[in-house]
Amino acid sequence: MAVGEGRKDVKVLFVDDEFIEFRSLKKKLATLTEPQVVIDYAQSIDDALGKLRADRFDLILLDNRLLPNADFRETVPKLRGSGYTGPIGVISMDISDGYFQQFPDYGVDFRIGKDEIDADALQYIIREYVTYNVPDVWKDDYTR
Repeated sequence: MAVGEGRKDVKVLFVDDEFIEFRSLKKKLATLTEPQVVIDYAQSIDDALGKLRADRFDLILLDNRLLPNADFRETVPKLRGSGYTGPIGVISMDISDGYFQQFPDYGVDFRIGKDEIDADALQYIIREYVTYNVPDVWKDDYTR
């Protein structure tokens, strides 16, 4: 959707095999009011693929390791193969492993540590990767 068409919310799909991680993320994002974020949860890649068939998402936050898949090198191609073209961010407790340098080769837009995700980080990610109706207060940031 193009900027200026009046969309008010950003839909995020959070994919992690630990429900507690989803609850933690929701608490961290409770203070985020601009943009309005609607966050949905999928416990597996199969669950995420089902949600992608049923709904539109602006952003996917994907845990690096989901059973039975090894890591993002197996899971992201499945999401891309479903036709999803929006931004995908891989989240992990540790993003220092060398294979994380390959993330663009697998259709990943960015990587972020689980300890780094908060309302400010998600707001920055949305500014960088999601197109929606940008608030007037942000417009100065784009004209510098």
